[in-house]
Amino acid sequence: MTIEEFQRLIERLYFDRDKQRGLAGTFMWFTEEVGELATALREGTRQEIENEFADVFAWLVTLASIQGVEMKDVVRKYTSGCPVCAKTPCACPSKA
Repeated sequence: MTIEEFQRLIERLYFDRDKQRGLAGTFMWFTEEVGELATALREGTRQEIENEFADVFAWLVTLASIQGVEMKDVVRKYTSGCPVCAKTPCACPSKA
């Protein structure tokens, strides 16, 4: 499945409800899912981690759709390498 196909699927499943909830309310759901992903990464099973990644991605796509943003277009930022140094792998000084 492509990113565009996934975005259309999520729109068919949830767009009307999410648009009615609005950007702010939907963003709150997204941040809750990010928190659940954090918990799963710390102490979850592989299945729980995968499920939370799926949920975070679905909510991110929903936010993009509400804003009229196509995810297939925004990923372009990274298709030519690091957006700062333009290298693959990134050759920027580590901030860690």
